[in-house]
Amino acid sequence: MDDKFKILLCEDDENLGMLLREFLQAKGYSADLCHDGEEGYNAFLKGQYDLCVLDVMMPIKDGFTLAQEIRNVNKEVPIIFLTAKSLKEDVFEGFKIGADDYITKPFSMEELVFRISAILRRVKGKKDKEITLYKLGIYTFDTQKQVLIANGKTQKLTTKECELLKLLCYNMNDVLERNYALKAIWVDDNYFNARSMDVYITKLRKLLKDDPNIEIINIHGKGYKLIAPENKED
Repeated sequence: MDDKFKILLCEDDENLGMLLREFLQAKGYSADLCHDGEEGYNAFLKGQYDLCVLDVMMPIKDGFTLAQEIRNVNKEVPIIFLTAKSLKEDVFEGFKIGADDYITKPFSMEELVFRISAILRRVKGKKDKEITLYKLGIYTFDTQKQVLIANGKTQKLTTKECELLKLLCYNMNDVLERNYALKAIWVDDNYFNARSMDVYITKLRKLLKDDPNIEIINIHGKGYKLIAPENKED
């Protein structure tokens, strides 16, 4: 088992939650346990998770609401729902939000691990083909070499410029949530890091200014959006 896989586990039943976390850890996973949806969302913003296991019926914020908020931040992270409900409407609701799987209680912990393993194998296959080149109008953005190339001119990016532009490209023509970017790149979303990110956004705008079709706009109260023709190169 790849011990680098990190799982966010949200389960309001303390005994079941602890049993599941211990079982996942015994199987070689890293697992963080949260007991309500609000705690789960805050943990997700701070951590880099490979998969989320969410109980549907939780206090403060239910699993469906939490999953929707997670999807607003990260459209790709796999989500498995745990629920005592078996109504078809609940299953449909879960998949409509973007769930990868759905397990009805009571369930076998071995079955849960089997499903987690199957999903992560599929995700790993996609990551092995991770995009390293983005075509942004007249620019080619090489994420490995950390450069922007346009009209024969190469501009070297700093590590943070590169990381921020990668997140913007990953969410191209969609909103990159401010708090998520701060936690992903700066670890903490305090005032000083927020001001620092604003400076880097300004730098990226200057680096991309030669193509009028490319724009980084502020989305009030949410974050930023990179507007550009979508064209990715492997």
